[in-house]
Amino acid sequence: MSAQEIFGAHAGNSVKIGSSAGAGGAFDCYMAAPKSDGAVPAIVLASAVHGVDADICAIADEFAANGFLAAAPDLFWRSIPGPLSHDDKRAQERSQPRLGRIKAGERDMADTLAYLRTLPQFNGRAAAIGFCYGGPYAIIGPKRLGYAAGISCHGTQMLDYIGGLDGVGAPVCIIWGDRDHRAPPEVLDAYRPVPARMSNVEVHIFPGVKHGYMMRTMPSAFDGKTRDFSMARALAILTALRSPAAAIREAS
Repeated sequence: MSAQEIFGAHAGNSVKIGSSAGAGGAFDCYMAAPKSDGAVPAIVLASAVHGVDADICAIADEFAANGFLAAAPDLFWRSIPGPLSHDDKRAQERSQPRLGRIKAGERDMADTLAYLRTLPQFNGRAAAIGFCYGGPYAIIGPKRLGYAAGISCHGTQMLDYIGGLDGVGAPVCIIWGDRDHRAPPEVLDAYRPVPARMSNVEVHIFPGVKHGYMMRTMPSAFDGKTRDFSMARALAILTALRSPAAAIREAS
């Protein structure tokens, strides 16, 4: 299914965002906006390796329906752009080398935040939410990209980024299932004790839940209760970003 077909089936629309990287260029970004007036927080969705597909657009639409701006940039525009089906082997290919691709995508996440700042409907505070491949941006975003919060749903490669939590005072919420093959026991064991030493970090691990639980188009992994919990936590974090007091806490 092409990006045009996917975007056309959802409430938002595609915009082009100019890249501030040395090579220039521009990338597609799915945008969904609430119908309410006034300035609101935003959430930027860092997708799984399948890209900005029907699942990601549906989640963005849900955030918009709850009164928040939502943006989902194509983090794979430098390699193989656009959404890919779950059985397309190019999805893994375009995400390698993983750490290098994630590093390159930092610029795109920062550029998406800069674009949001040009919109009168944006109140200046945004959360980054990552799925699978995009999970590390839940830490990278608040650590050094200017995001006010981070959420990771079935994130991968997270052991490489646990040290990035040091010095982060913004809210960070990390959610897995204990049957997630991309988060083996050593990863879960490393993250479980973090909330005890960092009150701004929450870690939730659900029994019996698999990798990809957020994605309705993955019926073998989808878990409605865990998805609902994840959305509720993300919406609560975004709601807190409506308050001017949140900005004061972030700056302190």
